[in-house]
Amino acid sequence: MKTRTLFIAILLTVTLNLTAQRRVVNMPDIPGYVTLKCDFHMHTVFSDGNVWPTQRIGEAWRDGLDAISITDHLEYQPHRQYIPTDHNAAWEIARSTAANYNIILIMGTEITRGMPPGHLNALFITEPDSLVKDDFMQVIEAAIEQGAFIQWNHPGWKSQQPDGIPRMYDVHRELIARGWMHGIEYYNDVEFYPLVMDMCRDNRLAVMGNSDVHGVISEEFSAPQYSHRPMTLVFARERTPESLREAMFARRTVVWYGDFLAGFEENVAPFFRAAVTAGKPFRDDGKSIWFELTNISDLPMELTGGPEGAPAAVSLPARSSVIIKADRRYLDEPVNYEVSNIITGTNTVLKVAIRPSAD
Repeated sequence: MKTRTLFIAILLTVTLNLTAQRRVVNMPDIPGYVTLKCDFHMHTVFSDGNVWPTQRIGEAWRDGLDAISITDHLEYQPHRQYIPTDHNAAWEIARSTAANYNIILIMGTEITRGMPPGHLNALFITEPDSLVKDDFMQVIEAAIEQGAFIQWNHPGWKSQQPDGIPRMYDVHRELIARGWMHGIEYYNDVEFYPLVMDMCRDNRLAVMGNSDVHGVISEEFSAPQYSHRPMTLVFARERTPESLREAMFARRTVVWYGDFLAGFEENVAPFFRAAVTAGKPFRDDGKSIWFELTNISDLPMELTGGPEGAPAAVSLPARSSVIIKADRRYLDEPVNYEVSNIITGTNTVLKVAIRPSAD
């Protein structure tokens, strides 16, 4: 009996250790910045979520994140019969656990209104109770006074936009004109909204993507359908809340969802160059050259539209290398491709020039 008890104890210990392992997310830093993996939209039992706030910290750590924000609804409190409304509770409960896990926890809340204006997250706030007001613009103004980053959530959510097409209303234009809107979710939960790319570019807003998780994250984004939770990659000067905030206001963000990346060219181009490198040709027969193309990131790269004398398409899996055979003239000129899974606009993708290394 003692032997069996000891075996069970060891088995439980091994199981707990296995389930507590952290995933290492391979999304490289770019010159001058560190790449922070973030999720700025999630819920707990303190609004309409199904988990305790500390679970969000453990999930974030296991998923390899650097920063999160618990954004329980400000106005929508369906569990109030069982859990008293306290807009500071999730933050207070989770912050010491976040410190223990080295997770940057950003105080936030979701302002929950009909469309327009819809739902908006106020991030980097300091006192959510002061945002409980009837007048929507007064809520936003109070959040801005606290230094908030305002993100428009799921603008094409069919519960509020039945045709699924995001569109600006007068209230959104007013927020932008006042400098009171700073980002829009291009990706939310399992949906993406292509038009958001142009909306963000035209209005100088950050492109955002988040899980909006209500249940257990590993159940909502489970393999094989999902290889990871959606997240916003933020290019910050340092791994600190202050640098994170500065980077978001500076629009140094891209969205990673499934096997896709979405962001402005000035952000995704340096990411591609940090992730993908071409080696020195290892063979030259006078007509063709052979060289390795290596991808160190967790994002597979799908190169299409190759020129004459080079592969028309190259599929470069995550964390792998492939061999490229091309005409010898590409020792002196680049091999140009489009990266079909790196989105830069409504109908545009990243264009890249591959040059074999001379070293």
